[in-house]
Amino acid sequence: MLIKVLSCTIKGMEPFLVEVEVYVGKGLPGMDIIGLPDLSLRESKDRVKYALKNSRFEFPPRKIIINLAPASIKKAGPGFDLAIAVGILVATGQIKVENIGRYVFVGELSFDGKVKSIPGILPMSKYLASINENNEKILVISEENKEEASLGTANAFVVGSLISLQKKFNNEEKIVFVKKQDIKDQMERLSEDLNDFKEVKGQNNAKRGLEIAAAGGHNLLMTGVPGSGKSMLAKCLPGIMPPLTSAEALETSSIYSIAGLLEPQRPIITTRPFRSPHHTASLASIVGGGVNPKPGELTLATNGVLFMDEMSEFRRDVLEGMRQPLENRCVTLTRNLLTVTYPAKFQLIGAANPCYCGYFGDPQQKCICTQYQIDRYRGKISGPLLDRIDIHIDVPRLSYEEIGSESKAEASALIRARVAEARETQNMRFAEESGIECNAFMSAREVQKYCILDNKGKMLLKKVFQTFNLSGRSYERILKISRTIADLDRSTQINAEHVAEAINFRCFDR
Repeated sequence: MLIKVLSCTIKGMEPFLVEVEVYVGKGLPGMDIIGLPDLSLRESKDRVKYALKNSRFEFPPRKIIINLAPASIKKAGPGFDLAIAVGILVATGQIKVENIGRYVFVGELSFDGKVKSIPGILPMSKYLASINENNEKILVISEENKEEASLGTANAFVVGSLISLQKKFNNEEKIVFVKKQDIKDQMERLSEDLNDFKEVKGQNNAKRGLEIAAAGGHNLLMTGVPGSGKSMLAKCLPGIMPPLTSAEALETSSIYSIAGLLEPQRPIITTRPFRSPHHTASLASIVGGGVNPKPGELTLATNGVLFMDEMSEFRRDVLEGMRQPLENRCVTLTRNLLTVTYPAKFQLIGAANPCYCGYFGDPQQKCICTQYQIDRYRGKISGPLLDRIDIHIDVPRLSYEEIGSESKAEASALIRARVAEARETQNMRFAEESGIECNAFMSAREVQKYCILDNKGKMLLKKVFQTFNLSGRSYERILKISRTIADLDRSTQINAEHVAEAINFRCFDR
């Protein structure tokens, strides 16, 4: 007998329906899965077999063939277990399901027949709602995925085990649909406290640079002696960035859902991500990849911050692998039979020492590095990568008076208000521009259109360009930073003061 059951899986960031065709017929007893399954999916044979037996169902001693269509797309993961088990039970007449094509079964099975959670339920729920105007498709998931499914827009109900599923379809247990949650209510309920700039002593120039970075979405690199506060400053950045919108929260949560990083009781990301990978991280962990590609740190930092502490210590291939994502705001991975694209809309914040010993340029402690060692250390961050980092800041050692001061610095809430106002100005400016959310995302066409300098500003930039032999990309970066500074200053015109401050934040160009 042939039965067709629907399931769902993820390819990159895109969910798609999979038709699980179950054939139970004559032949030598055994079970085969075809349709480009990976190793974890081939192991479904044993999970399904013992889940059925331990749930007191009969596993038929007949020939069973499972086809996963479309067969041209590689399938991965244990999320098809539930659909395969249901297909076998229906094909052998052990349960009856009316209009089985309405249901989309997604879940992993344990040996005792319990249904376990899988990654990616949130984007699956959104996808099912988008392809069904009348919400006719019903998602069947595990209890652990309940909170995540509540934020989706498709109808869904949970099952704890195969026995519970049988009782629901036999009308012995009532089917209770997951109650849908409002995203804004969930974000308010699950809000988090963030690091505050008022706890950071001194470093007013660095704070100003971070404010500009937050206001315009610019990448930033801090260099300074060990202990000058670079990491602490970076950790405060999410606290001055504009709050996540509902759309951004849903996008970020979908990424974390696919990566399997959403906690069952925290089904939505409420604050901008702050990812801080160790400098020994591999290229695949940063950019994404693997046999079955998974999102890397660049994607997990989408709508938030990627902080690379000790940036000069990262492997050269990792740093160079970031150049294209920084420009295109996405990562495209190509594997055999598979090409996926992940978003990478993040702000890069780097922190580095000026040399191996860390004290080059420090007035109080002598640097013991040779010039060759200094040049080699600084050369680890290549010129093309530096060109893609908008703002460069020197973070000097703090004096005793600054560290010992009992006065509180400006709170993050006040800075965030200025940043939010500047972002609102940019939202109105780019309302008719597709894909541009802030000044840092402007292309050459938008820079020419929106970054108009007064005469003094043009003369100053011309002099600096000729004196320091700036690249075309550095020239554009200065214009973008100038535009952001003008927005913070509530000025429609970019004047010489804005340009001068922007140049001050490009110290590596000098």
